[in-house]
Amino acid sequence: MTKVIHPIAGALALLTIISFWLSTAMSELFGSEKLVVTVKTMIPWGFLILIPALMAAGGSGFQLGKAWRNPLVTVKRKRMPIIAGNGIVILMPSALYLSSKAQAGSFDAGFYMVQAIELIAGAVNITLLGLNMRDGLKLTRKRSAPRKADD
Repeated sequence: MTKVIHPIAGALALLTIISFWLSTAMSELFGSEKLVVTVKTMIPWGFLILIPALMAAGGSGFQLGKAWRNPLVTVKRKRMPIIAGNGIVILMPSALYLSSKAQAGSFDAGFYMVQAIELIAGAVNITLLGLNMRDGLKLTRKRSAPRKADD
């Protein structure tokens, strides 16, 4: 079951973060102030999907990788504290701050400074999660590849 949960939860988490990032960038670049307020208001509600998906991906990944001594597993394991720390320390507080500021109609220098930080931190997490997905797919291919018989 863990082998099924891990890729689904990981993909859901990555797609959720990508949707947050793209909706923010597109609304800021091409949308109205009303659209920005809507996007900034909805992103914290998306945590109801993101947080369980990240927890399921992390927990199942830990279980899957527990017995492995593959260098790719080690690399994936090293990325996870960065991803989690970035999310807990920068991304979640930023999203809550930006939601509050947007709902108050306060698009000041503080809003845009935090918005820039959030976009950079989000891009970092998207990159790291994408690398973890790539490495996970490599691991899956290695495990399922047919073994050649020695003649």
